[in-house]
Amino acid sequence: MNQRALLSMFALLFTPTFAFGACSVANLTRCLDSACAINIGANPAARCQYCGTSAAGTPSKSTAMKSVSAGASARYNITDKELKNAPSDPGERYVWATRLCLERVSGCTSDDVSDNYDFLIEKSCTAAGISAQMSSLTKKATKQRNQNECATEINACILNDKHCFADYHACESDADFDKQFSDCSVSASGCDSFLQTIREKLTSERNTTLANADKILENIVTTYQTARNNRMIDAQNACHESSAKNSCVNGVCNTNMKHKCGAGYEYERTAAELLCQFHDTACERLK
Repeated sequence: MNQRALLSMFALLFTPTFAFGACSVANLTRCLDSACAINIGANPAARCQYCGTSAAGTPSKSTAMKSVSAGASARYNITDKELKNAPSDPGERYVWATRLCLERVSGCTSDDVSDNYDFLIEKSCTAAGISAQMSSLTKKATKQRNQNECATEINACILNDKHCFADYHACESDADFDKQFSDCSVSASGCDSFLQTIREKLTSERNTTLANADKILENIVTTYQTARNNRMIDAQNACHESSAKNSCVNGVCNTNMKHKCGAGYEYERTAAELLCQFHDTACERLK
């Protein structure tokens, strides 16, 4: 089965099928056989050739695209008209037949197909001398997901504190980022076909985040410098004509002195001036 066909099968098998009621395995098998087991009586390798692997050979041209008669259950089968549009590649044909049969036989899911029909394909491939481990392929196939799911999982992994952190500070170098992305992509099974696109997007986000972090740091430094300069200017203005000291003395007088430094109580003002003398020292240093 070529890679393109396998990827197509992976995508379908991962997609859940919502149905109600019990699955009739007999009807499901008859439906799949109508596309995969043409002329099975004369050719035991038919299921393998039609829906297994191209390595089993090509079905005889003399066996035209005819559906298998299934008696009372023929209403579930793929019609001759539909078979004219069936893919020639075995993998794509299996996916195509699975999609149609799941629409016809209610209650069945892709798991029912893999659990019951892959075994028949394996037996057919064994008859053709081919060991196609369809069940193993199906287990791998069910892990295939779409790009959004893969991107979400890998993004969460990258931003985890065990890897790059939310601000990417642990992945500033390309080497560190490559290592962490490799670890996260390995754990995200079924995402191989999307890794390049996801990596390019995350690399761009990392570069933007780091660049913005530098700008934010610069803004913080500038803000502190401006605030410090403003405080210095305010302090120098407060030293002008001893306004800050006078304000301090008046505050001490009004709050701490019994007579509010009033007339006849000059000693209270003297004491207040001593308490506020630190303003003289500070202002001397600011000159």
